[in-house]
Amino acid sequence: MNTFLRPHDLGADDAEATAETSVRERLLDATEALIYSGGIHATGVDAIVRAANGTRKSFYTHFQSKDALVAAALARRHERWMNWFVEGTQRRAKTPRAQLLAMFDVLREWFAAPGFHGCAFLNASGEIASPDDPIRVVAREHKAALFEFVRTVCDAYVAQSGPNARRSAALARQWLILIDGAIGVALVSGAADAARDARAAAEHLLDDAAPTRSTSKRTASSN
Repeated sequence: MNTFLRPHDLGADDAEATAETSVRERLLDATEALIYSGGIHATGVDAIVRAANGTRKSFYTHFQSKDALVAAALARRHERWMNWFVEGTQRRAKTPRAQLLAMFDVLREWFAAPGFHGCAFLNASGEIASPDDPIRVVAREHKAALFEFVRTVCDAYVAQSGPNARRSAALARQWLILIDGAIGVALVSGAADAARDARAAAEHLLDDAAPTRSTSKRTASSN
């Protein structure tokens, strides 16, 4: 069965809807690329419309404002980035400890890629003052989702040595700081190996978070 439709296979209403969807996607694509490379304030609506091969009319058909368009573009990037990060982590490692460390290997791949300009969500937060702005809301939601993924893996790691919810939460917060710190250093220095340095620091956190076999032996011998 052929699942691909040719333009003349669509009805008039379907074809029009497909065209409108295409315009919207082009606007989102152009916005994401332009604000990631040049910033939100430096990117005007006219530049976005030109890059999307659209018109101002098509822009306002789909979005009430530039801020609404930027928020939508970031929300879409969030979904794609999280899928990439989670899948990359899980593909590289199976155990909780290995997955936590693999996160930095995934980051290094990103840092070394052409066109890396840091975290789009941190960058956006730096440009938008109001914490209630929809753009800042999307950025917070992104970091919250990243934290939840990290926390899930931390929970599994800590559970191996005995459940301790407070220790897991603290480890996840520290992990997120290492991730964001590595992103910032890689952006400013251009050094992809910032991920390796963060990974080395992360190993010490893991050793502190869970009792080692040698520690258990020392405790047993002291008794």
